[in-house]
This record gives sequence, C-alpha cells and structure tokens, in this order.
Amino acid sequence: MPVFTYRGTNRAGASVAGEMTAASKTELQSLLRRQQITPTKMSEKGKEVNLPTFGGGVNAKELAVFTRQFSVMIDAGLPLVQCLEILASQQENKLFQKVLTGTRGAVEGGSTLSAAMKQYPKVFDPLYSNMVEAGETGGILDTILQRLSSYIEKNVKLKAAVKSALIYPIGVLTIAAAVITLLLWKVVPIFATLFAGLGVDLPLPTKIVIALSNFVGSIFGFLIVVAIGAGIFGLKVWYGTPQGRYALDSMVLKLPVIGILMRKIAVARFTRTLGTLISSGVPILEGLDITAKTSGNAVVEKALLAVRRSLEEGKSLTEPLKESSVFPGMVTQMISVGEQTGAMDAMLQKIADFYEDEVDSAVKDLLTALEPIMIVFLGLVVGGVVISMYLPLFSLIGKLSNAH
Repeated sequence: MPVFTYRGTNRAGASVAGEMTAASKTELQSLLRRQQITPTKMSEKGKEVNLPTFGGGVNAKELAVFTRQFSVMIDAGLPLVQCLEILASQQENKLFQKVLTGTRGAVEGGSTLSAAMKQYPKVFDPLYSNMVEAGETGGILDTILQRLSSYIEKNVKLKAAVKSALIYPIGVLTIAAAVITLLLWKVVPIFATLFAGLGVDLPLPTKIVIALSNFVGSIFGFLIVVAIGAGIFGLKVWYGTPQGRYALDSMVLKLPVIGILMRKIAVARFTRTLGTLISSGVPILEGLDITAKTSGNAVVEKALLAVRRSLEEGKSLTEPLKESSVFPGMVTQMISVGEQTGAMDAMLQKIADFYEDEVDSAVKDLLTALEPIMIVFLGLVVGGVVISMYLPLFSLIGKLSNAH
C-alpha cells in the first residue's frame, strides 16, 4: 500500500503535515477528514514530481469560461461533483482537464471546493481560492463565481490593452533593426566594393555607413550582439531579485508616457481586485495581502503592504496610500469616502471602471501618436542608409556629364 505525504490545516486553523498509508488519495482524504484535517496538498511518496504542479498551461480566457459555466450550473442547482465532472469532460485543454478531475476527486473524498482548488495554486491562485472559500462559507457560491468570471474577463481585457500598446512599437523597431542589419551586412559591402573600384571620393554619410557595415560584418559586431543578449539575460535575472524588481518597476512608473499608462493600469487592477474580494466577503486584511501579491508591480505591492500594516495598527486606510505617491489624489479621496460611508467595495469598483476606461483611451491615443512617429523613424533610418549609398553615384554621374 502506498505512503502519502500531506499538508493541511486542523480544526484550529494551524498548519499540519505528515505521512500516512492509504490505498488512494480519496481514501487518504477520508482518513484526514476523520482527524478533522483539511488537506491542501497530497502526494505519493517518491512520486512528488508527477503531482499537481501543471497549472501553467491554463490561460485566463479558459479559466474565465470555466468559471462562467460553473456559476450557471451551480445556480441551476446541479450537485458540485456533477458540475466538475461535466466541465472536465468538455474541457479541450488536457492539462486543465486533469486539474478539474483531481478537484472533483478531492471534493468526492469530502474536501471543500476551496481546499481542493488550493492543491493547484498555478491554476487557482490565492485570489480565486479565497473567493470560492468565502462563497462556500456564505452560501453564495454561484454569485461569487459570477463575480470571479467578470473579474477575470476584465483582467484579460486590461492585459490585452497593454499588449496592443506595446506590440506595435516593438514590432516596428524589430523590423527596422532587421532591415538595417540586412542592408549593412549584405547590400552596403557590394556598393563599397564598387566605389573602391571606381576610385570615387566618398561623402561623409557614405563613409559612416560603410564603417558601420564593416563593423557589423566583423567579429566585433557578433560580440556586440552577444553582449546585448547577455545584458538582456542579466537584466532578467536582476529583475528576479526583490531589489531589481523594485528598481525597474519604479523606473517604469517614472517614464513620461508609458509611466502614466502603467500607473493607470496598476490603479485599475488594484481597485478591481480589492473591490471584488471585499464584496465577496473576504476580510480586508487578507484582501490587501492577496491584492499586493497580484498587483504585478513591486512599487504598488510595497504601498499596499504598508496599507495593510496601517490597518493592523488600527489606523486609516487612506494615509499610507497618500504617502506612497503611487495613487492619484482622486483615488485616495474616493477610497476615503468609501471608508467613511462603509461602501468601500462599491467605491473601488467605480474607480476600477473609471480607470479601465482611462486605460482604453490612453492606449488608443498612444497608438495614434506612435503610428506616424514610427513611420517617420523607419523612413528616415532606412532611407538615410539607401540615400548615403547613392550619393557617390550622383557625384560620379555629374562628373561624367561635365566631361562630355
């Protein structure tokens, strides 16, 4: 009979861990339930690698569709296990299908839905599982699932707005770099050989372009490419450290145009997440902790953790927000009004709606402004290289005309 290792919480809410012999995970759950232990993770000893860490392949759209369908089924009165079984059988993503099947098995074994979902943190993050837990406790699981699906859908829309703002300039710059490299590497050397054979006096722009071409074609050009790659890799590693992440995120927020956009996105995400959690019955301290971890920006995360500490000390919610200088004055004022009137969740949702519209407008304005700038930039750079190659030819044609 296999031996399982487990982690969970006991009746007092304390974390427990240990080993137990059982025929299957379902039997193990039943044994733990008898001991009043709610399991959060179970793995067969020696096979831990094969167990549920496979959530990375489930995207937000798939999760939103699942959540919406799940809420409709629960609202229609279908049993929880049957809902999970139907949704798992209809799921095209095999990875997600395994997760839902595992969740159904845990629920069949006596686990709560939230505890079963916590076994798959890469699919059901703390925000998701905590909201489900609040829905189970309050008997409003269908309502909570509807709020979750709306939240995920709006979050997907927000991410799409960011991508559309970044894809265009990055795409244009990549194409420009590829075209210029190709010209310098393959085309310019042909002209340089021609000019050397004709003995033409080269103007300064042509000399600069030929020098760049020689550099690109030499070993130094290859070393520069390697150095750039190493620099990007080093920057990525540094961003993985708390200090690097904070420094880079802080720098991004201070950029002239992109910084304003990223600040609006951070405010929209923070208010939408916290508002959804509070309206779902999650305690505000726990909600702030989850919101900080899912903010996507180290500066915002630090500010929200400071707010959490302030609340723990019995102070106001708005003072640390003002001191952080991350959130606009209007946001802190509206949160202060929500705090005083007891309508914090509604106020946060209104702020989120406003700033999501602001993000959409900012992205449209940015793309409208960038399009002509990128076209002019591409034309000047590529056109400049081409014209510099033809200048000696114009000079040569002029001399031949005068000779005749």
